[in-house]
Amino acid sequence: MSPAEALARLRAAEARDGRLDLDRRRALLARLAAVLLDRAEDFASALDADYGGRSRLETLLADVLCTVDAARHARRHLKSWARPRRVAVPYPFWPARAWEEPVPKGIIGIMAPWNYPVQLALVPVVDALAAGNRVAVKPSEAVPRTAALIGAVLEQALGPDIAATVLGGPAVAADFAAQRWDHLVFTGGTETGRKVAAAAARNLVPVTLELGGKCPALVLPGADLAAAARNILAGKAVNAGQTCIAPDTVLLVGHAMADFHAACRASGIAQAESGLGHAAQAARMQRLAQGAALLPLGPAGDPRSLTLAQPPEGHPLLAEEVFGPLLPVQPLRDLAEAIAWVAARPPPLAIYLFGATRAEESAVAAGTRSGAVVSGRAVEYAAFPDLGFGGVGASGQGRYHGRAGFVSLSDIRSRVRHGGWSLSRLFDLPRKRLAPRLIDTLVRKR
Repeated sequence: MSPAEALARLRAAEARDGRLDLDRRRALLARLAAVLLDRAEDFASALDADYGGRSRLETLLADVLCTVDAARHARRHLKSWARPRRVAVPYPFWPARAWEEPVPKGIIGIMAPWNYPVQLALVPVVDALAAGNRVAVKPSEAVPRTAALIGAVLEQALGPDIAATVLGGPAVAADFAAQRWDHLVFTGGTETGRKVAAAAARNLVPVTLELGGKCPALVLPGADLAAAARNILAGKAVNAGQTCIAPDTVLLVGHAMADFHAACRASGIAQAESGLGHAAQAARMQRLAQGAALLPLGPAGDPRSLTLAQPPEGHPLLAEEVFGPLLPVQPLRDLAEAIAWVAARPPPLAIYLFGATRAEESAVAAGTRSGAVVSGRAVEYAAFPDLGFGGVGASGQGRYHGRAGFVSLSDIRSRVRHGGWSLSRLFDLPRKRLAPRLIDTLVRKR
């Protein structure tokens, strides 16, 4: 099915059957969660085959259960999210009433990447369903078995009048981005995100972009080095670092590199459970590692080994998003230099802090831009189902997850009901003699 055919089919269903009421949305969310749980092991097997080695537990936790939690959370809170909000009316317009109501946007296009192909395709589906929309999903062609399974699950759980799946490579993806969706959600790299945003802009399609960037981990003088190393590596090890919010670069403030290396070695976290997503990833890691001093924590030469890197000034590791098991470390003099390091680069999805006082945390938040500031751990905040998730600037725009996703994929429509008379009508044409004096009085009062 082409993107245009998917859009036409869903438009026809919308015209025939109308919008999804709250009871239908709640039923669809429950059905999606149930089918995902039924097919959980199928997803684990498909992703393992697509990757050539993907941890079953990581697939079940990060792809299946995160999505199920999101669906259940949305179903539980949907009625309160959808409730109209009363708005105050200025006294000259009394007794008018005004309120805002969230209404479905229509047909939502969703473009998902290969690194968490289930979660990053279906959590936006959850948000779209909660808001009463129909969806078309373009999974990544890099994980073909998983992409086909996503299509089967959407067919089984939601049916062809609610969801469509479009399969194909880069040409199909470009065509997908160019369609007249009512909203487009894209997760992927920053440069591809620019192209998607440009294609959508030609049709004035609003976008949610969840991109990438270099998420720094600041290890400050007050940090327990053993705990900091363990928590950073725990986040880096998930999916072999192929996570948009993985710790990308450690900014080491007030600690010696040798001590941090020793703490990493002592953590017991030496390699990832999952392999690299595809052959191009392995080649990219080799390219990024060239010219940097490497300190493997696991077996040398194993592509799953977590590896500390000390790159020289101007090295690509300090400019490109790593998106793999390499972890550059930059020793810095003080917090001010660390803040300047972050502020000099495009804003990341997340900044991670270890050993920060409240004052230091506030200084980082005030001196930088990012999608999130997180203290004490890395990555797992993305599993909080009601915490808005997204970036800023080069790391993205818009928010999804929970209520934030519901609002993003709803049109907030204004409603007004006027009474039979109000003071404001004194200013209608033809104006009464009192109107000029009243206007002069109002201007003087302000």
